[in-house]
Amino acid sequence: MMKKYLTYIALLGAPLFWGQNKGTETSAYQQNWKSLEKENEDIAFDADIKLSDAETALDKKIFQVRKQFLSDTESKKISLYNSSFYEIRPLIESSKLYEMLQTMPKGGLLHTHSGGITEVEWIISAARKYQECYVYDQKDNDQFIFGQLAFFEKGKVPNGFVSLDKKLNSNPGFEKELQDLLTLKRDNLCSYTDYWIEFEKRFKRINLLLPYRPFFKEYYLKGFQDLIKDKVQHVEIRYIFDELYDFKHGKYPLNTSITDLQDILKEVHKSDPQFTLKLIYSSFKFLDNENIGKQLETAFQMKKEFPDMISGFDLVADEAAGHNINFFEKNWAKLNELNKKYGVEMPLFLHAGESNSALNKNVLDVALLNNKRIGHGLNLIYFPKTMEQIRKQNKLVEVSPISNQVLGYVSDMRNHPARVLLSNGIQCSISSDDPSVYGYTGLSYDFWVALVYWELNVKALKKLVFNSINYSSLNENEKKKSLTYLTQQWNDFVQKTNQKLN
Repeated sequence: MMKKYLTYIALLGAPLFWGQNKGTETSAYQQNWKSLEKENEDIAFDADIKLSDAETALDKKIFQVRKQFLSDTESKKISLYNSSFYEIRPLIESSKLYEMLQTMPKGGLLHTHSGGITEVEWIISAARKYQECYVYDQKDNDQFIFGQLAFFEKGKVPNGFVSLDKKLNSNPGFEKELQDLLTLKRDNLCSYTDYWIEFEKRFKRINLLLPYRPFFKEYYLKGFQDLIKDKVQHVEIRYIFDELYDFKHGKYPLNTSITDLQDILKEVHKSDPQFTLKLIYSSFKFLDNENIGKQLETAFQMKKEFPDMISGFDLVADEAAGHNINFFEKNWAKLNELNKKYGVEMPLFLHAGESNSALNKNVLDVALLNNKRIGHGLNLIYFPKTMEQIRKQNKLVEVSPISNQVLGYVSDMRNHPARVLLSNGIQCSISSDDPSVYGYTGLSYDFWVALVYWELNVKALKKLVFNSINYSSLNENEKKKSLTYLTQQWNDFVQKTNQKLN
């Protein structure tokens, strides 16, 4: 019997002994796992951020709110990850996270365009008040397209244009039709549309409105007010310069748009003195070297006259259709010469890598040029050596998540390339690109998308917000003031949101 008992001990004791060894191995394994986790965290873009006790408390609360939101969408069988922004927009607007983000200070909007900063409903409403505003209601031709808006003197109205106000009065349903014509919606992720063609049509429909000086002043005042309402304190506009005009004086000098914008800022500062503005002089990728040379010369002239308003230079338009950046190598080579000639520096803020293709190599150029920030940079992840260069050069990528989905570069937002950039220590900020063209205003929607789909925490949110001022083109004194204001607003937000989420 004793022999049998000892046999059982031998048999059963061995697993116990092995289990003790395994436990020791697991402990070492866990230590290595933790070490590897920390090494990855130390590379991330927000590694330098240390949260206060209040921010740590808020982080835990936001994590729970997000977790509950995802649980609710799961239980309701809502297809959150396979839906377009437009399909889930009502869901966003009804969420606690969106309510919270509307109150969050967002710092600066570093990437937006002169034709896309305020809502189309307002554009139609404001334009129809002018008797001289007309809409083209015939089929597209070589000159005009259906739904195109413009101002004309009486007696000089081209064929096919009718009074906007009269058209809306006689056909109330046309207002909704016009809103749709001015908005680019990706209703679902499966239907085919040539989004860049449709995108450019939206701009064409309003590009004859913006140079009309009375409307210009209204448009930018409303645009700035929209941003301030959404807790944006600084904006940098990719600005296409055009001569303003009215029917009393005709065309004004090119710099009138800047002096008018300065006057609008004075009006804004009566209620919001912290709001600041910079313009990035922009031209088009489809022009030739000679034309871009002329545009650069004009940009330098404007910056010499308005050094506090003009911050740099960019080229815009569909990267798949226009010239690549190194096509303009001769122009970039002349920048130092122009710097000396005009006594001002003209850094570049180029759009690059707004593409799904590794054949688009524009991001290689921005690593070699005096290019402060990168517009979009989606395909930077395909060029690991360049990505490392960008990280070492401390250049920021301006990320516009909703724009990227609407234009067809990203479907499931969990797979947005920015997640790779952030994990690899590439500094980013959140922008809205052309929100009015996409049917919204402000920055809260883009931050919501980033927070929910990219699983961001308060540490990441804070870094993105403060990046937008730290990497702005504000001068050192302006930046110092802006950061002081932002810090105060951020701390206030943390305190109030903590109280609200108790």
